[in-house]
Formats: sequence, C-alpha cells, structure tokens
Amino acid sequence: MTSHNVLTPRFMRSGAVAFSAVAFGVAATFMLAGCSGGAPADPGAAPPTASETASSSPAATPTAKPSAAYKPADASGPAQNVPVPVLPEVAKTETKEGLEAFVRYWYATLNYAFETGDTEKLVETSGPGCVFCMGLKDGVTEAWGEGRWVSGGKIETPAVSVVFKPGVESHAVVQVLQQTIEIRKPDGSLFQAPTAATNTGSRAAATFGSTGWMMTDLGLIR
Repeated sequence: MTSHNVLTPRFMRSGAVAFSAVAFGVAATFMLAGCSGGAPADPGAAPPTASETASSSPAATPTAKPSAAYKPADASGPAQNVPVPVLPEVAKTETKEGLEAFVRYWYATLNYAFETGDTEKLVETSGPGCVFCMGLKDGVTEAWGEGRWVSGGKIETPAVSVVFKPGVESHAVVQVLQQTIEIRKPDGSLFQAPTAATNTGSRAAATFGSTGWMMTDLGLIR
C-alpha cells in the first residue's frame, strides 16, 4: 500500500536536526454589511415609544466569522488549516454502504496524519490488533519528529470494492493513490530523497462493534 512509504529503512536510519518550523497561515475574512433609510420624521408627531422603536428597528445582520484558507505544505513550512476529516453518518451503520464510507474515511484520517502529524483520528479508528495500522502511525510520528514535516504524500481512494458480511469481519479492496512524499528538515531542505508517487491496491478488513467500524487488518495486494 502506498502508505508504507514513510517506513522505509532509509528513513528510519536517517538523522535529524531540531528546529522550530517556519510556517504561516492565510486568512480570509468575509463581512456582511447593511444600510437602512427612511423618510424624514414628522416634527409634529409624538416620539415613538420604546416598544415601537424596538419593533421598527431592522434585525442586526450577523457578521460572518473569519475563515482560514488551506495552504498545502512546501519548503517554507508545513500545511496550514488542513480540513479535519468528518465521519459520514452512513459510515456509522453496519451496512455495505457504511463500510465503504468508513474505509474512505479511514484513508482520509491517514492523509490528515501525513499533512499534520496528528495521528489521533487514525488511532481512534484502528484496532490494536492492526499491526500495519500502528506501524503507519509510528511512521508518521517519526517523519514529523524533531521539527520535520511532510510535504506532498496526498492520498486518494478512487475505487473501493466492498465484501460485506453482517456480524463478522468484512473487507474492502481499495485502490490507493499517493503523491510524491517529501520529508522536510527544519530549514526546509529535504531530509531524504523524495519517495515517488504510487498507485497500488490494498485489502482493508474491518469489524462493526459498539463504537462503530474499526479497521482490524490492512495489507498490500501483490
């Protein structure tokens, strides 16, 4: 599977230099504004009561909250404002459609881990017996160690074929595309030679329990 890449012996034997990574974010602020007008008041008319004033005043127009723009990683720093994967509602069901949605979500959490170094969601959806899942988590953690970050390595799953068996372990055959991986040192230079983009197949097994779907096994299709 493409996500084996960060676990190569070449990476695990390499050294590293500590550093506070250079990073910056781009923010876009959207604001809504309104205006109102009316005829001049009649000087002879009685001043409006408090209740009349309140009822005649236009409702305040809410101002949109600032939204931070996503910025992919590059030599200047790690990715910024990476969208957090959200588990689809269908992925919470013990159905064929639910398993497919879960598998796609699981790979989205792996992609998120590559981009951010945060493996929490990946671990939450991986069973302790999934040895390769835990190896991926450890590999991502190592790649992001000592001020390093990952550039590239985006993961996509264009094809997922599910074999669903209610009440027992089911599995999916997944086409996994992963872009070239670059591990950057604190100064922005390459930690090692880039790992080439890949297009491979994986077999992902999962079971449904009290907390929903859980990845229980993962392996390459050779």
